[in-house]
Amino acid sequence: MSEETQPNRNRLAEVKFDEKSIPRGVADRDHECAAAVFDLIEDNRFGVRGRDDGPYSLRIAQVESRLTFAVSTSAGAPVVEFAVSMTPFRPLLKAYFNICENYYTAIRSAGPRQIQEMDRSRTALHNEGAGLLAARLADKVEIDDATARRLFTLVSALNWRP
Repeated sequence: MSEETQPNRNRLAEVKFDEKSIPRGVADRDHECAAAVFDLIEDNRFGVRGRDDGPYSLRIAQVESRLTFAVSTSAGAPVVEFAVSMTPFRPLLKAYFNICENYYTAIRSAGPRQIQEMDRSRTALHNEGAGLLAARLADKVEIDDATARRLFTLVSALNWRP
């Protein structure tokens, strides 16, 4: 099979949440998580270091101040499990949520220049969060910048408090 016709094995085919530690029921958060998962599954690069048995399924759980990522093959065989502390993300998420809130308020009343400036700030914080997440995952999985951005979108959706 040529590389063009061979399916990409280094990708996520499914993302699920642990229902016990990440309860559903907050409509806005559930919607944001569903949209983030859809975007992530649609286009991602996710390879487990030292493995070539993807595509993978990712199950996310929250244990205290950590997100636990359990990766398995699409057939359900466990591959790797690791936790990422959310503590280093807290100040960044707080700033990100604040700028997002201001951005959505500004859309209704501010001029184009103010909106563009806020959008640049929002994008910069999102990129910073994606970079931090990619660095925290670097020894476990291989992801590209776009996947890091999509994963950070998911992490921020999971941590959003209405």
